[in-house]
Amino acid sequence: MTTSELTLPRASKPRARRRRIMGAGRQLHAGPVTYVVLTVFALVSLAPLVWTAIAASRTDGRLAQAPPPLWFGGNLFTNLRTAWDQAGLGTAMFNSVLVAGTITVSTVLFSTLAGFAFAKLRFRFSGLLLLLTIGTMMIPPQLAVVPLYLWMSDLGWSNQLQTVVLPSLVTAFGTFFMRQYLVQALPSELIEAARVDGASSLRIVWHVVFPAARPAMAVLGLLTFVFAWNDFLWPIIALNQQNPTVQVALNSLGTGYVPDQAVIMAGALLGTLPLLIAFLLFGKQIVGGIMQGAIKG
Repeated sequence: MTTSELTLPRASKPRARRRRIMGAGRQLHAGPVTYVVLTVFALVSLAPLVWTAIAASRTDGRLAQAPPPLWFGGNLFTNLRTAWDQAGLGTAMFNSVLVAGTITVSTVLFSTLAGFAFAKLRFRFSGLLLLLTIGTMMIPPQLAVVPLYLWMSDLGWSNQLQTVVLPSLVTAFGTFFMRQYLVQALPSELIEAARVDGASSLRIVWHVVFPAARPAMAVLGLLTFVFAWNDFLWPIIALNQQNPTVQVALNSLGTGYVPDQAVIMAGALLGTLPLLIAFLLFGKQIVGGIMQGAIKG
């Protein structure tokens, strides 16, 4: 074996390494199959919403016919107005915004603080407390309905909005979610450096923890708002039709000997619009926050 044969593999390693680096920096382009698959998934995801809008624009008699309508009719605004008046959606919308907004802000705040404590602080029985927190996620929420209702009745909060807000001020899922994120996204050295500079615990939380946790806080806020807006089981028990949330108010549209399916669909469309508007307004920031967190991680 000659000397050139011995040195050839060594010389080829830097070139192979450069090719791998250049390939890693090259932007990937989606092929036609990718666009077809994404289009199919988008159409399947939008189909229920489109059908709700179509049904809301028709009459109840037309919905009962076969085949069902596949395009929009001319009764959309009439049915929307009827659903708005029958269900009293003005008060319900205000109550839902108040309830869902309060639950979202408190859940994100308290879950971030608790997640930071479990992720970066050392205190006695932290592992046991975290295990107990996760264990509460395995308990069906239906089991807590009776004791929770008795507790709220003792407080004199029946048929009041704080009855819905108080049990959801913080969640075990939010605490675990923020803890898992902060373990990787928040370096312990950054906290120690802040302590060396003389920063208090409150200042560390405000200037170090919250900026690092912002992407996860945005995602948790969106999930919490959607869940609080769509919650039906506990609000239908705790509230009445005089002071309802949107889901409780929409329940009144299904009453009667022959419920008007077109009006029910119009009410469901009205109840969904705030979620769509929230995602259209803040979806870009949320997706950008997720990508920023992924790059930092």
